[in-house]
Formats: sequence, C-alpha cells, structure tokens
Amino acid sequence: MKSFIITVDTEGDNLWYYRKGDPITTRNTKYIPRFQELCEKYGFKPVYLTNYEMLCDDEYVKYVSVKEQLGLCEVGLHLHAWNNPPLYELDAKYKGNPYLIEYPDDIMKAKFDYLYNLFCEKIGHAPTSHRAGRWAMDERYFKLLEEYDIKVDCSVTPHINWSHAVGETIGGTNYTDAQEVAHMIGNVMEVPLTVIPSRRLLSNTIRCNIKTILKGSLLQLRPATCSLREMKYVVVRCKKNTQIDYLEFMLHSSELMPGGSPYFKSEEAISQMYRDIEALFKYIKNNNFNGVTLQEYYKGWQIPQA
Repeated sequence: MKSFIITVDTEGDNLWYYRKGDPITTRNTKYIPRFQELCEKYGFKPVYLTNYEMLCDDEYVKYVSVKEQLGLCEVGLHLHAWNNPPLYELDAKYKGNPYLIEYPDDIMKAKFDYLYNLFCEKIGHAPTSHRAGRWAMDERYFKLLEEYDIKVDCSVTPHINWSHAVGETIGGTNYTDAQEVAHMIGNVMEVPLTVIPSRRLLSNTIRCNIKTILKGSLLQLRPATCSLREMKYVVVRCKKNTQIDYLEFMLHSSELMPGGSPYFKSEEAISQMYRDIEALFKYIKNNNFNGVTLQEYYKGWQIPQA
C-alpha cells in the first residue's frame, strides 16, 4: 500500500507580502483545528512544519502538542531566515526575503540552533522532520540537518527551478534534475514534494498565475495552485507509477484563513477549498493510500534494490 503524507508549512499570516520590519501575526492558529478535524475524519495525520513565530504562539503550541501526543499529527521544523533569531544584516542586492542558505556558515548554524532549541522547549521533544523556508536547500544545509539528527527533509520540489524567486543576494534552488522519489542525502532522508509533469491537462485551470512559475505543465497536490481535477490526475499518475510509493500534499497554515494568503481571500473561497480538499481526501482514501507522517514514512521506508 502506498503512503499519503500531508505537509503544512505552519507560519505567520500572509507572508507572501512580508517585507523587512513588518509585524507578523499568527491569527491563522484559530483556523488550524478545522483542517485537523478533516484530516482525522479520513484517518490522515498532517505534519505541521513550524516556524519561529508559530512556536511563539502558545495557543498553537498547546493545540498541536496535544494532537501529537494522541498520535494524530506530527510537528516538525520550518525555518524562515528573515525573522528567525539571531538577526543578521546581509549586503542586499535584491528586495526578496532572504533564504537561510544566503548567510555565512556560523549564522546559518546560529539561526537553526535557535529554532531547534525553541522547538525542544515549546514542544517538549527534539524535532526529526524539516522543510526549508521557500524550499531553498544546499549541501551545507543538509549537513546542518545531519548535525542536529534531523531524520527527514521535504524541501525538494522536483522539476522546479526557483532561481527566479530572489532572496536578498541570490535566487532560489534549482531542482530541475531532482529525483521524484525518496532517497538519502548523507544521513538525511529526502522525501520530495509530489510534482508531476503533465501535458494532458490545460494549464488555464491552474490558479494564481502558477503557469508563470511551473510553465503550465507541473502539477502538485496543492489546492492553492491546482484544481481538484488536476490533483486527482496526480493521484492516478502516482498510483500507476511503480517507482513512486507515496503522495505528498502541501499547503500553508495561513491558507486556511480568509485573507491569510493571496489564494483564498474570502469565506466562500475557503469553503470551496475545503470542498476540494475533502473530495481529494475521499478520492485518495478510496484509492487505498495509507495516511502517515513523515516520521512514520521514514521508519517504514526500505532502500530500493538496484
């Protein structure tokens, strides 16, 4: 049976529009229980990849800690370098928000160390799963994860080149040639986001000008960028592909709140999103995918035989 992994980039409200010095709110905390309850309805266990400001939100911490203790979710790390202490000024070339990989080695480690220790203090155990802010990884970052005994990462987006998405000094990571399947990078398991190339579906159903980003031919299990029809197509493709043993869904916690993202700005948009997600979850369940966390997938994974 193939696995179904739900990942949630759990972060402040509408960070797409964040600029240096802006206050960051975490009102989307109040909208997470509805999503969690939907996951539980279908026996799925979301992974809340949590950043600095959310770990500072006691209401959020209390809620996910209880759910994790009940075995109903997993809590992992998600690092946004621009507001994660310690703060450090880069010699900015662009106006984007900086990636962790833009910083000197010692600052990279100091920022990660701060978030890691805050996680341990707030959640009550060491994290074992991780996703980089804005998907940006490099060799140094993987070695840092290994140093802190992070078992599994899910930052890689196969086929997608993020170099156009600038930080302060560089563009993002190019994953054009990345593997689509789980694999080891050093001692860290990489579980890439599910991204399926397709020429069968028309790109005009994709929301939010994602055609510009994905060239109209890359589909994901991501309600903000793909229609229900497209997401079902991804499920079918992955089910038929004998090399792929999981599906990985993603959204941002702020997408669960009206106006919390560029994608779902009204109550009606949120309602439609939930209708699509529930229909997708039902479809995935009916196709015999088993809901697991990243840590559960890691524990059950076997290195493919050559």
